[in-house]
Amino acid sequence: MTKAMTNPGKSSLKKILFVTAALLVIVFAVLLTAFKRESNPYLKKRAIALLEEKLNGDVQLDKFDASVYPAIQIHGTGLVVRYEGRTDIPPLISIREFTARAGLFGLIGKPWKVDHVELKGMVITVSHRGQQPATTKKRKLKDIPLLIQELVADDAQLVIVPKDEAKAPHVFEIHHLLMNHVGLHRAASFAAQLTNPKPPGEIDSSGSFGPWNAAEPGQTPLSAIYTFAKADLGVFKGISGILSSSGQFGGVLDRIGIQGKTETPDFTVASGGHPVALHTQFSATVDGMNGDTFLHPVNAQFLNSFIVANGGVVQTPGKKGREIKLDVTVEKARIEDMLALAVKADKPLMTGPIRFKTKFYLPHGEGDVAERLRLNGIFQIQNAEFTSPEVRAKLKALSRKAKGKPKDEEAGSSVTTLGGQFALSNRRITMHRTTFAVPGASFAFDGTYALENEALDFHGILRMNAKLSQTMTGFKSFLLRPVDPFFRKDHATQLPIRISGTRDKPSFGLDFHHKQEGKTNAEPFRDGNTSISGQKSHSTQ
Repeated sequence: MTKAMTNPGKSSLKKILFVTAALLVIVFAVLLTAFKRESNPYLKKRAIALLEEKLNGDVQLDKFDASVYPAIQIHGTGLVVRYEGRTDIPPLISIREFTARAGLFGLIGKPWKVDHVELKGMVITVSHRGQQPATTKKRKLKDIPLLIQELVADDAQLVIVPKDEAKAPHVFEIHHLLMNHVGLHRAASFAAQLTNPKPPGEIDSSGSFGPWNAAEPGQTPLSAIYTFAKADLGVFKGISGILSSSGQFGGVLDRIGIQGKTETPDFTVASGGHPVALHTQFSATVDGMNGDTFLHPVNAQFLNSFIVANGGVVQTPGKKGREIKLDVTVEKARIEDMLALAVKADKPLMTGPIRFKTKFYLPHGEGDVAERLRLNGIFQIQNAEFTSPEVRAKLKALSRKAKGKPKDEEAGSSVTTLGGQFALSNRRITMHRTTFAVPGASFAFDGTYALENEALDFHGILRMNAKLSQTMTGFKSFLLRPVDPFFRKDHATQLPIRISGTRDKPSFGLDFHHKQEGKTNAEPFRDGNTSISGQKSHSTQ
């Protein structure tokens, strides 16, 4: 007998199993076809309901397709998520097209695991206009935890809409975004690359985002590190240089804190034309509600000078663009460094240590930075020297005469002390209540210094320790003795003086006919508290 005949039970079992398997394959194929044809409308409704519950909003979905072989795959277009009941403001999320892929066993157990999600044309809009209405929809869906292993979005946007409708939205272009382990109730890691619009440059960042706050999206946490490379400052008229920056930021979308540093090896102000290496360290807060940035503080260094600035980059109601308002303090700096930035001359007007405090104001505009910049403050320069030999010789001669020793070559000194109030506007420095001193003499004056052509126009009172006759020798001294009393006041000789000409070729002369002005019209804004060493300054108006 054959083997099959000797074991009929085993042979029958094989046939039954084979037939059963074949039937299961046929049934599975029929079910797949039916699923493809019949289940997509149901799944679309289910997906919309799930998104409305999870994101606490109204959901629109144009197209939704799903298949289960060889893996679970979803494709959709026209996904729009709005704040519930709010059609008067932009959608919270809009996605032009999306795809998702999960393994057959990914939806067994909790959480559901989705291997890969790809989003195209995603725009996230965080809006602050008006209050959100109370939730009216009853949501009783079974909670299904969802975990996306990898999410990729290219050419996405994050749009922050300010409360003030007159202000334009703040748009952040995100060229490539990769997120891992994304879930609504957990933080997700991310890496993003984008181009900053102004100044243009490449930004790479990576960190943690979430968990998503559906009730208040602006309160969603964010934490990351960043690098900002090859930012071209030349887009701002009047300055140039290639800036790089690195640091970290964190907080919530409505209010982000930033700490970092910048390096600009070739920072140049057009009016000066001398490149310097500029280094800064800063701490700032970005207000996501209106896009304003507050600096607290910025520490900057170039050459041998150090600057500390506090303030903000803010938008004025009713105006386009942003303006910069800073309080600047300089306790350790060199006057030659400052002049190198602002003046084209090969050598500076003078050298020496300088201290100053000023209000810094740069209004929005398309013009040159040097033309728009306004300063208003006080300064102090001690133990300074003019670089021009001619000027030093004249100052030394003045010092000798003011001491009453016109012939003593060892008596005079050109070492200078200078201090007072200043205001910068339209490339012109206006000096007010300023004192210029050399040993034996001081000159209290007002006037202007033009940065563009270096023209001088100063008027004031020269005070000397010596009598007028003591500034001369011989017969001239004898002739001046009778007039000494007319120029003596408060134990000093006082003469009205004017200084004109240019930086390299100043002209000094008596100025009996000039009317002393009590104010200047160059003040950009008031600050009655700007002072050095705790002394309150006088207003320039």
